[in-house]
Amino acid sequence: MSTKKPSDVFSKTLKIQAVTTAAFAILMLMLSGWHASISLIFGGASVMIGSFAGFIVAKNGENNTEASAILINFLKAEVVKILVIIFLLIVTFKLYLQLVPFALIAGLAAAALFSGLALSRLKI
Repeated sequence: MSTKKPSDVFSKTLKIQAVTTAAFAILMLMLSGWHASISLIFGGASVMIGSFAGFIVAKNGENNTEASAILINFLKAEVVKILVIIFLLIVTFKLYLQLVPFALIAGLAAAALFSGLALSRLKI
């Protein structure tokens, strides 16, 4: 069993997502320009904000000790995370007229993949 606090794990994961998104945004800026870089940032930020919303939901049920309650809480947190990400992507598509879809998806993928990589490296 891990002795790491969930908030510590989340904060480290969020830092890795932020650094990854920023690094890819700089690379995208050099390769494809401002609009692609901003689109990538929106994609990465959608994942980070969605992860934060899911973390809040998960944290509300952290005192549960029954397996079924833990599973339901986890599933609720994942649903909230996914719905927040979808909502933010729809808002981005509607409001950012110079959106570069490939860059948005790249930011989304980078933040999601590196959060999983971060979790695997934290030895929870």
